[in-house]
Amino acid sequence: MKRPNRLSRSRDFDAVYRHGRSASTRFLVLYWFPQEEPGEPRFGFSVPRTVGDSVARNKIKRQLREVWRARLESVPPGKDYVLIVRPGLPEAIESNGFDWLGERVDEVLGKATA
Repeated sequence: MKRPNRLSRSRDFDAVYRHGRSASTRFLVLYWFPQEEPGEPRFGFSVPRTVGDSVARNKIKRQLREVWRARLESVPPGKDYVLIVRPGLPEAIESNGFDWLGERVDEVLGKATA
């Protein structure tokens, strides 16, 4: 993902967590919050230690960045998003495949935009 589409500062993450809305599924939680100055959508990912070791967490982040990059055109602009991974996702991706992960992201994004 390009830099303008990333959330990187801690205060941006905090604003989305504290003031944003959320939608959840079995493996993912999506928070979103309107930007102060509407622009391109920005994304941040949170993969807690309960999900796995650092190798597993970084692999999931790489996979999620790839999924979001493919969906960037269809995501409504003017919002910041934070996607939180729940435990069990690495095993589910391993058994169901990368396309399954895209379906799960579409599912949580559909709940957010509805």
